[in-house]
Amino acid sequence: MDFTLLRNIISRYCVGEEIWVDSRTVYIGHKEPPPGAEAYIPQRYPDNRIVSSKYTFWNFIPKNLFEQFRRIANFYFLVIFLVQLIIDTPTSPVTSGLPLFFVITVTAIKQGYEDWLRHKADCSINECPVDVVQQGKVVRTQSHKLRVGDIVVVREDETFPCDLILLSSSRHDGTCYVTTASLDGESSHKTYYAVPDTMAFRTEQEVDSLHATIECEQPQPDLYKFVGRINIYKDKEEPVARPLGAENMLLRGATLKNTQRIYAVAVYTGMETKMALNYQSKSQKRSAVEKSMNAFLIVYLCILISKAVINTVLKYAWQWSPDRDEPWYNHRTENERQRHVVIRAFTDFLAFMVLFNYIIPVSMYVTVEMQKFLGSYFITWDEEMFDEELGEGAQVNTSDLNEELGQVEYVFTDKTGTLTENNMEFIECCVDGNVYIPHAICNGQILSAASSIDMIDSSPGGYRREHEDLFFRALCLCHTVQVKEEETVDGIKRGIHQGRPTSFYISSSPDEVALVEGMKRLGYTYLRLKDNYMEILNKDDEIERFELLHVLNFDSVRRRMSVIVRSSSGEYLLFCKGADSSIFPRVVSGKVEQVKARVEQNAVEGLRTLCVAYRRLTQSEYEEACHHLTEAKLALQDREQRLAQAYDIIERDFVLLGATAVEDRLQEKAADTIESLHKAGMKVWVLTGDKMETAAATCYASKLFRRSTQILELTKKRTEEQSLHDVLFELNRTVLRQRSMSGLSVDCLDFGLIIDGATLSAILKPNQERAGTGNYREIFLEICRNCSAVLCCRMAPLQKAQIVKLIKASKEHPITLAIGDGANDVSMILEAHVGIGIMGKEGRQAARNSDYAIPKFKHLKKMLLVHGHYYYIRIAELVQYFFYKNVCFIFPQFLYQFFCGFSQQPLYDTAYLTLYNISFTSLPILLYSLVEQHVTMETLKRDPSLYRDIAKNSLLRWPVFLYWTCLGVFDAVIFFFGAYFLFDNTTFTSNGQLMTTNTQMMFGNWTFGTLVFTVLVFTVTLKLALDTHHWTWINHFVIWGSLLFYVIFSLLWGGIIWPFLNYQRMYYVFMQMLSSGPAWLSIILLITVSLLPDVIKKVLCRTMCPTATERAQDQDELSQDGVAESTPLSSRRSYKGTSTESSHVHFGAVEMLSLRRSDPLPQKLLAHLAEGGGADLRSLSPYVLRLSGAGFAHYAPGPETSV
Repeated sequence: MDFTLLRNIISRYCVGEEIWVDSRTVYIGHKEPPPGAEAYIPQRYPDNRIVSSKYTFWNFIPKNLFEQFRRIANFYFLVIFLVQLIIDTPTSPVTSGLPLFFVITVTAIKQGYEDWLRHKADCSINECPVDVVQQGKVVRTQSHKLRVGDIVVVREDETFPCDLILLSSSRHDGTCYVTTASLDGESSHKTYYAVPDTMAFRTEQEVDSLHATIECEQPQPDLYKFVGRINIYKDKEEPVARPLGAENMLLRGATLKNTQRIYAVAVYTGMETKMALNYQSKSQKRSAVEKSMNAFLIVYLCILISKAVINTVLKYAWQWSPDRDEPWYNHRTENERQRHVVIRAFTDFLAFMVLFNYIIPVSMYVTVEMQKFLGSYFITWDEEMFDEELGEGAQVNTSDLNEELGQVEYVFTDKTGTLTENNMEFIECCVDGNVYIPHAICNGQILSAASSIDMIDSSPGGYRREHEDLFFRALCLCHTVQVKEEETVDGIKRGIHQGRPTSFYISSSPDEVALVEGMKRLGYTYLRLKDNYMEILNKDDEIERFELLHVLNFDSVRRRMSVIVRSSSGEYLLFCKGADSSIFPRVVSGKVEQVKARVEQNAVEGLRTLCVAYRRLTQSEYEEACHHLTEAKLALQDREQRLAQAYDIIERDFVLLGATAVEDRLQEKAADTIESLHKAGMKVWVLTGDKMETAAATCYASKLFRRSTQILELTKKRTEEQSLHDVLFELNRTVLRQRSMSGLSVDCLDFGLIIDGATLSAILKPNQERAGTGNYREIFLEICRNCSAVLCCRMAPLQKAQIVKLIKASKEHPITLAIGDGANDVSMILEAHVGIGIMGKEGRQAARNSDYAIPKFKHLKKMLLVHGHYYYIRIAELVQYFFYKNVCFIFPQFLYQFFCGFSQQPLYDTAYLTLYNISFTSLPILLYSLVEQHVTMETLKRDPSLYRDIAKNSLLRWPVFLYWTCLGVFDAVIFFFGAYFLFDNTTFTSNGQLMTTNTQMMFGNWTFGTLVFTVLVFTVTLKLALDTHHWTWINHFVIWGSLLFYVIFSLLWGGIIWPFLNYQRMYYVFMQMLSSGPAWLSIILLITVSLLPDVIKKVLCRTMCPTATERAQDQDELSQDGVAESTPLSSRRSYKGTSTESSHVHFGAVEMLSLRRSDPLPQKLLAHLAEGGGADLRSLSPYVLRLSGAGFAHYAPGPETSV
């Protein structure tokens, strides 16, 4: 009896737990394996549905209510509302219930709408059409219906719907070309391979006939790692097993390029794809201002409870005497007499809580929500943040974090597509110390490529001409560039010449494309790779053919690549290009010093440099190299190490030919933006999946790293030479030693840190602490704190989020911002306090998942320095002002209880209690929080250091909060006792009315309360008017209109008998009060006394120790009044050119000292004038101008530059 089936089932489910957990078996085309093979056990996998939304139709109400009632204020008002329903309180339950219902409803509608937009975006992705092979035919279905094991057909320029294993392609060699821009930020073309046994399939019938299974690891988020194997069954033979790696796997979100179609099998679908695993789950982000509001609410809640306790205790102490406990005019009922004293005391305590609960107004949260929602439109409407090329402006996906834009301390930015355009430009090359510049300018004429070479080398010697030819041939042959002869790519017309499509280049490295195009401009054109022969067109219009024998691919450890070719004459040549540090040690001859000098000069200017060398191989040397390479490629174990050893043996004894210089174009004003962020006190980190060399060059070009910056490396290469423990402690000692010396030296050394993904993983491993080898995280953070900039390269998307989370959780708890443009940036965008997506070329995943979206990186400057600054100033004033005006409102009510026997008698009329926060005082502060500009926009952009004045939540710190609270208490005491003492002497008239002897005004409870309330409304409104710096007609209308509305309402409320009211206690009170002249005088006097201390305090502080913002305000006022020109602020410079009769050049607040090659010519001319060149353009003669692909640029005089 055969127990194979039973044994397999038992081993899978019982014994083989590790196999079951750590691997999965995918049946291609859902076909069972043949009899005798492993048992067919169908496994359940998720469908291909992607979910980025937060709510569903069923859980929206309970989940949203739970999140809203986590807010202290909402929960508090719910409790107050329930108390008002349960017991008899001085005020109606409607006063708390209606505002609470309004706040909850408005917030739920806003958050529901935002989530509906996310649902809509998910549906558009999940319902995308996908072609699947079923029973030998192509069937179209929707993306969310894909299952693991389905064979998918993907055509050129289509995006992969899930994670796939490549089976075959339309290319004969079984390869396909892919861009992974939305995953790792690299828009270059990458090559992926099908296994040899399946690469020959060309039709759906052939693919459907495949009988195979794939065994692979369970889903994990590492984009660059995949381990598996494919078992191919052929008739009754043993299955053929082939290894599968990352080079066979096509990831969801990547795009097929330069390949007509492919057949692939789905292995990971839906939320198990690597892209989805790298998404952070959406969580509710809360701003620092909201956290401060909650802290202040707890303080005011404590004050409220204290007031209620004090009044309850004093009430029972005052009523200890029998005549006070039950006076003749207020006899108790029988139930009240029988109720226990503890119950009565608790009921009174709750009644006092309700009476004083207006100290925490629910209207503040309504106003804050409205301010955030309406204020977000200022970003959307900003014309300076509108991009003409995209035809779009900035977008606000959530308005809850507006003020957080003004509190950012760390900026984490992607590189490719965010800082750079990923568009390389060939600048120059140097052969044996002679510089070659394509399209050089000489005597005002643009020279063609060929003539420029002839001009530079008018009489080259034989040796020099040979090296020149070898150099250009090396760059035309040593690359992995493909030639595409189509009219369009990515929907953009390219290579059009006189209406005819011509060829253009694509590659996995944009540097290689730039070099090959640069050679084309210098007369050597790479034509094609056909039948393993590379063809080039030399400057004599002759086609040269070289057989491509071997490619020694580039890797980040060697930092070079090589090719071995055979010329038409049978000569074997090894061409190599790479970083100077990897080429120079392997060179045995050539003009090393001259080339090295030029390389160093180009590197200082932020250009990407490569050195080029060659070696002639004899027949025996070539055969030996072939033996080493073949042996290493066939190895199944340690293949990478063996290849590295083979490359090391082959790549030596070079003859140096020269070097190249390539510029990666930064986005417009990217360097200026980073410089402004630094001046504003922010630390900028670059997190990229790109290579270290590429990223470092970009950091220099964008001024993240400067010439004086000392670079600290924390990379895999270094940790292989030393232990991670030793490297970390060595770097920590370096930065701490410099910090201790910085107090003694004027010139403080600037540090920049470079770390790669592998080293970061080692630092973040939790077992480090358990092993007792030290807390690596804390040491790493200490190093980072002392570095002005940090570059993290070779980062997986989840590692980017881990970096952000690490900084967020550090002891300072800084506010973080993440900005990126691809799906690989979504995780860090969701993790950071503020996430900003760029509407770039790499899809809209980042923009869709971000809090804010902007067209270009340069717009970040205005978003933070202007909009963020304004938002924070406005909402900080709004929060403090709301607490202040409610202290002024409720504290007189507290004092009044001492004069009414603690009877819970309200001081103010019910209408005043209800409308104070809703109508009388809410609109002025709402408008202030929308349009206030304490300094002008131009000043904020010109002087980024003003951002430091509001850093670390400075306007909502406890000292500021206590000042506002004490000011409110002081004003409340003035209101109450001022009115009390001014109208102290009262007598009864003949008809029984209470009349003041000094003012002859009828005086009673409601008259006294109305007088206090009138002073209160005018004082808090005028306090806001004094704080307003930016006056417009709408400010005047709202502030004076609110006061006028109060007066008109009081006249109407007290001047008419309202039939729907059971009582009319305010009838004629307001008019009687205003009919008294002393009452007018008292109101004016009390308002003046209340406002005076705050005015005096501001004048003294502004005079004795003004802040940078106050100095900027004074400067703005002087500029507006015409008293002075725009005097530079602390971080500004002023350049003046020489004055002539007809011209005067003045440059203020524009840094022009750091000039780069690709800057526009007009700016160079202005900069030269600014440095004293005047208006005479002939003074520019030391400069040699040229026209590059980017437009006009300049050359400062350089060593051995022959043009």
